[in-house]
Amino acid sequence: MAAESEPRLIVGNNLLDRSTRKVVSGLTRMGISLLGSRVLYVRGRKSGEWRTTPVNLLKYEGKRYLVAPRGHTQWVRNMRVSGGGELHIGRRVEVFTATELADEEKPDILRAYLKRWKFEVGMFFNGVGPDASDEKLLEIAPGYPVFQLG
Repeated sequence: MAAESEPRLIVGNNLLDRSTRKVVSGLTRMGISLLGSRVLYVRGRKSGEWRTTPVNLLKYEGKRYLVAPRGHTQWVRNMRVSGGGELHIGRRVEVFTATELADEEKPDILRAYLKRWKFEVGMFFNGVGPDASDEKLLEIAPGYPVFQLG
């Protein structure tokens, strides 16, 4: 049995998931953003080599955020070590720094993220939607890393 303190992680590696990520990454690399999609480049914490994954860039109250709907994934662990990375859309590259938010700072960000992308990421939130109470969003916050970009 898994310990309660283990970080939440969803590894989606079925055919549909891989196909969807390839399509979104491919379109974004061509310069076509799907509702804010970007390709995240972050240095591997052990190899130092660039690792990539498609992400949704959330703009909320004049600030920008990356939310990890699948939990404490490899890109999240790499971001914690590197402190930043690059966002790509077509030929445009933006270098950024990132600061991870504390759990108590996440409810409004998670709500905004779910309002924008629940159709895409709702399955990773176990029935929690944008209409959830602050208390419920605070309860699930430890399982959803959020980074503010600078």
